[in-house]
Amino acid sequence: MAASLGRVCKSGLLKSNYGTLYNQQVHNFSTANQWSKGRKVLLACLGVTAGGISALIYALDRSVKAFEEVAHAPHYKWGFSGVLSSFDHKSLRRGWEVYKNVCSACHSLQYVAYRELVGVTHTEEEAKALAAEIQVKDGPDDTGNYFMRPGKLSDKIPPPYPNEEAARAANNGAYPPDLTYIINANHNGENYVFSLLTGYCDPPAGIQIQEGQYFNPYFVGGALGMPQIIYDEVVEFEDGTPASASQVAKDVCEFLMWTSNPEFDERKKLTIKVLTVGTILAAFFYYWKRQKWSTLKTTKIMFTPTQKKQ
Repeated sequence: MAASLGRVCKSGLLKSNYGTLYNQQVHNFSTANQWSKGRKVLLACLGVTAGGISALIYALDRSVKAFEEVAHAPHYKWGFSGVLSSFDHKSLRRGWEVYKNVCSACHSLQYVAYRELVGVTHTEEEAKALAAEIQVKDGPDDTGNYFMRPGKLSDKIPPPYPNEEAARAANNGAYPPDLTYIINANHNGENYVFSLLTGYCDPPAGIQIQEGQYFNPYFVGGALGMPQIIYDEVVEFEDGTPASASQVAKDVCEFLMWTSNPEFDERKKLTIKVLTVGTILAAFFYYWKRQKWSTLKTTKIMFTPTQKKQ
């Protein structure tokens, strides 16, 4: 028994000595342990700097790509972009005027009904008058025939062409898209549309534009089938606002932002209500929690022995 115990102790002692010797050899072979503190700090700073430069180069590479042949629209300061900001309804009315007098010649707005304009851009009487300007095919009547009638508030805004083929035939093969959700359909939508409307220019050297196309750096490829339609004084606003090209583009973009998000103002109102009620409830529950838990948190549990130790 004693011999066995001696062998176990001797074996454990040998293992312990072997482990100590191994750790000492590793310590001796490691160059990091021979570095000074200043050298370690310098290497750490160089590593952080190299990582920052790599991240900056990657970000610049992702933000600007020359081979894409498209300019990225800048971010403009819109009046409705604030957390609690709403649409400028005077601007929405002017945007409707731009669409009706300029854009409606080629682009449709077929998912918007005249009744949706009530209280946003027009009064109910004005919206009814606008709807009555169009003729809508309806029926059948009592004799089974279809007939034409003046438009009503429930009717959608009619497209300029009866079908896609007619639209392409009138625009050299290009198909003018519907503008109802054009803002939501594009990344950075309102800034993209504004930049597209005001970004026409002559093509740079080396870029060939075919007949019937126009150069716009904000459009992928640069060749756009839509000519420049936004100019100074292209429309005359009812409220007397000077119709500069930037003002016209801004108003129609804000109007198209509304067609893409008709519930925009309601969401902002709901946000205000939620924040107001949430703040009141948070204060109430905080006070209630402090009152209910104050007894437990301030209770001190003490043990008093009844008998002294012998």
